[in-house]
Amino acid sequence: MPDPRARRGIRHPWTALLTASAAAVLAGAASITAIGEWGADAPQRVLALLGFHPDPLTGRIRPPPTTTVRLVLAAADGDALGDFLQERKAPPPGRKVIAVDGKTLRGSRTAGRTATALIAAMTHDGEVLAQRQIDGKSNEIPAFAPLLDDLDLTGAVITADALHTQHDHATYLHERGAHYLAVVKKNHPGLHQKVRLLPWRDVRLDRYERARALRREEIRRLKTAVFAQLDYPHARQALQVVRRRRDLGTGKLTIERIYLVTSLPPGAATGSELATWIRGHWLIENQLHHVRDRTFRKDAPKIRTRHLPRVMAGPAQSRHRCPPPGRPHQHRRRPPPHRP
Repeated sequence: MPDPRARRGIRHPWTALLTASAAAVLAGAASITAIGEWGADAPQRVLALLGFHPDPLTGRIRPPPTTTVRLVLAAADGDALGDFLQERKAPPPGRKVIAVDGKTLRGSRTAGRTATALIAAMTHDGEVLAQRQIDGKSNEIPAFAPLLDDLDLTGAVITADALHTQHDHATYLHERGAHYLAVVKKNHPGLHQKVRLLPWRDVRLDRYERARALRREEIRRLKTAVFAQLDYPHARQALQVVRRRRDLGTGKLTIERIYLVTSLPPGAATGSELATWIRGHWLIENQLHHVRDRTFRKDAPKIRTRHLPRVMAGPAQSRHRCPPPGRPHQHRRRPPPHRP
């Protein structure tokens, strides 16, 4: 993690400042002020464990002020910080399934600059593997390959929305030894038409699920068909998902048909696994984007200075599976010092 500060006048170690900021966010701090207050309230033992040095005369550790935290985070490289925060963990058993999706930080928009956008890769188990900032003059598509370049994709299955159903992406994943589950919509009219017109009535049903939740009843049916003439790189199978939802309050029935293609050969995954991976892709919305919006409130602060929008979104990615307990750290006015 490079330190962009000048060598003269440094009082606090770079690593200690970043670690304390990440610890404060994981404890619920949602603003620069809250991060500074968390450090001011932290015990001396905690500051020592974070890497801060005691004063040689008094032996006390002085926590960094809020202004220092703001200047440090504004100068930090957001993508490098995301890598710095990642912990090495043992790979989970079974096949690795990775969801790729983007998120816009609405609070970072200004009159002369578009909002900061991020793209993230998260396993279906809830572990954020990588996150990168998207070029303000581009979109998620060119950022797909750079996001995954440093990950081991051998044997993994990549899920994404229809925006990433691109020939270049399929070729890239094949060269990296990975497979894909690509959603096909009308933004690819030729491919969508060809998959939609397959004789699905004659295809055997691979998966049937019935669920009842959130005041609705839902039936999901999955069919897979081997089709060698698909105009998509390395595609081996086509999939059809039919969802029937009935609102238990109004009785309204909606039917949705979704089509996908995959590079997985027949027999490489069961119908149950395919259905789980298709539904599991949207966990990135619930366990990363929703947590960032609701728990860490990343769309609420109007942080726009230099790298701050990207940096402040970084510590939240190291928190996964569930939001931290309790309410976020609230800004409170510190009492004035007692003067005799």
